[in-house]
Amino acid sequence: MAESRIIHGFHAVTARIRQNADSVLEIFVDTQRRDPRARDLLKLAESNGLRIIQVDGKRLDGMAGSTRHQGVAARVDAAMKVQHLDDVLDTLTEPALLLVLDGVQDPHNLGACLRSADAFGVHAVIAPKDRAVGINATVEKVACGAAQTVPYITVTNLARTLRELKERDIWVIGTDGEADTNLYDVQHQGAVAWVLGAEGEGMRRLTKETCDQLVRIPMLGSVESLNVSVSTGVCLYEARRQRVAK
Repeated sequence: MAESRIIHGFHAVTARIRQNADSVLEIFVDTQRRDPRARDLLKLAESNGLRIIQVDGKRLDGMAGSTRHQGVAARVDAAMKVQHLDDVLDTLTEPALLLVLDGVQDPHNLGACLRSADAFGVHAVIAPKDRAVGINATVEKVACGAAQTVPYITVTNLARTLRELKERDIWVIGTDGEADTNLYDVQHQGAVAWVLGAEGEGMRRLTKETCDQLVRIPMLGSVESLNVSVSTGVCLYEARRQRVAK
């Protein structure tokens, strides 16, 4: 029997069916959900020949580990296709736009970062295998399907990976609240990897030293910093805006 895991929430389950229906082993739906959204999901599942199991809400609570499952969960094949960074970079037809997350451990932040990455056309998200949350059910739910569309590549040595990117002429820009350079003063229409650090701690020292350039997001209010997922959205929006302007 295939090793499996549980994902939950309408966005996560629907996205998995649409993008990789063969990996969905079973779908669990709350017997109390008879609204149009639930009916649409059931219709999609049936059209793909998937097994549907009606269960009560308490069972879903236990499966999802919380009550925020929206009345739907799925057991999916845990085996993920191995994504190598070279496989992504070698097939690009435009300058690379990459997001590097140095040790993000909050699943809600990672899910939101993936959602922004999808929205702004990021080709891959890179993260260390250690000291990072990885893809789990909460991440998939928050990402609203982006966990299935954006390659998420884990590496054993992040600094070495950044050096390899630089060897491919990809400019590595790190975000640091103490940097002298303002985000909006940087021109970066070419291949670029944006590096953002973990919640509170920021980038690790070696990661920061490996960057080609450090920039700060200008803050006009009283708060000193932004959430990592908000910072991700700001940086990726500016990167995409400059590409479109070019």
